[in-house]
Amino acid sequence: MAIREAVLSIKGRTAYDGAGVKLQRIFGHADANRFDPFLLLDAFGSDDPADYLPGFPMHPHRGIETVTYLLEGSVRHSDSTGSGGVIGPGDLQWMSAGSGIVHEEMPLQSPRGVHGLQLWVNLAAREKMQSPAYRGAVASEVPVVPTGSGTVRVLSGSWGGASGPIVGVARSPVYLDIELNPGSTIQLDVPRGRTAFFYVLSGTVTTAAAEDLPGGSKPCSGGTCVLLGAGDEALLTAGPEGARFVIVHAPPLHEPIAWGGPIVMNTREELDRAFRELDEGTFIKSR
Repeated sequence: MAIREAVLSIKGRTAYDGAGVKLQRIFGHADANRFDPFLLLDAFGSDDPADYLPGFPMHPHRGIETVTYLLEGSVRHSDSTGSGGVIGPGDLQWMSAGSGIVHEEMPLQSPRGVHGLQLWVNLAAREKMQSPAYRGAVASEVPVVPTGSGTVRVLSGSWGGASGPIVGVARSPVYLDIELNPGSTIQLDVPRGRTAFFYVLSGTVTTAAAEDLPGGSKPCSGGTCVLLGAGDEALLTAGPEGARFVIVHAPPLHEPIAWGGPIVMNTREELDRAFRELDEGTFIKSR
């Protein structure tokens, strides 16, 4: 078994999206090829209502799946498929935009603020014009697997004999939320041929580092995203204060990316067509 080494360690940059939501863009356009099939990771979180209440009013998507995992607070959502509701701490929503969807996500004021992650997963060319779909799971549906080193919440895929509540999505991703006790280590199977990264929510995490990675094998603190290289398992160790992090992996697509705001296609022509349909009112396809 070969341990996957850290090959890239990045911190996010402050960005504003939607109607003015302040967030940390962990990775996006510039790193999309390295993180294939993952396009974007945003960490949104603040105790100041001015940072999150503007929300994300109705906006379109095509050609991707958006994955929102809420850690604290609540968010009201609705979309053009007729899906809607409110998600709370530990809840997960997985939206496949496919041929086109229009949706909104509007955080609600909370005494503990609103905190969460949004991940974009690219769709293969053959899937980009499929019918849109919405899948959601509440915290009570997410298996929590105790280990000798902590706990693992299985959001999608399988781990430790448990399967996550989100099934039937593109690229068959494994998405785990892991909490480790101080100084504990967890060993995770991450099959060869899959792109894998972890993002530290709190505490510090140390893993093997490639020789050419600046700083070598050093603790990664909260807000750090680490791309893992080739291998078939990850070996992750929490610092003296413990750690919480998510780890995600899926097979890459190796397809061209034509990206325009909330729409990701394979060619410029497909992108132009999508925006033309938005202007003409034909973006949402009949079912």
